[in-house]
Amino acid sequence: MDGAGKVKDVILIGGSAGSLPIVMRLLTGMPPDFSASVIIILHRLKNAASDMDQLLSRIAGIPVEEPDDKTRMERGRVYLAPANYHLLADEEDTISLDYSEPELHSRPSINITFASFAAMYGSRVTALLLSGSNSDGAAGLKAVLEHNGSAVIQDPLDCEYPVMPEYAAVVNPGVTALTVDEIDRLFKSIVL
Repeated sequence: MDGAGKVKDVILIGGSAGSLPIVMRLLTGMPPDFSASVIIILHRLKNAASDMDQLLSRIAGIPVEEPDDKTRMERGRVYLAPANYHLLADEEDTISLDYSEPELHSRPSINITFASFAAMYGSRVTALLLSGSNSDGAAGLKAVLEHNGSAVIQDPLDCEYPVMPEYAAVVNPGVTALTVDEIDRLFKSIVL
């Protein structure tokens, strides 16, 4: 791969119940030439056909891809973790898919993806944890912070389902909590 597509910054977006409308808002108005790689990890039905990647592509106006195992990551791309697979960072800007046991009843697991990308990309990671109704994501945010990345939770008072960010705040005291409007501004400032 030439330097033009090489991954520089990685934005991780994790969420569960109540997070899809926020993800849709974040992707609205994405420029076609943004410089980060965006990875979206959403809890969803594991054995049901889904057109979520196509829905998000229409909203974003750019392709949102459910990667295959060993997909080469590039900047300026949005990747959606496939249902029923953990999504991992692999060497040389490659995505790996894993079918190991669910974590906290979740596959894809936000924790697993956040921790994997934190270990690979360190301070180049920004992780956003949105609305959800279990504790997935808290340990992953801890890994991001331990590797000098940036971590943000949706303000629990601004969540449809606050359990996920509330738990993340307990595990990660002092983590930045932002409203959806503030998260949207932060996200756009990174990708623009």
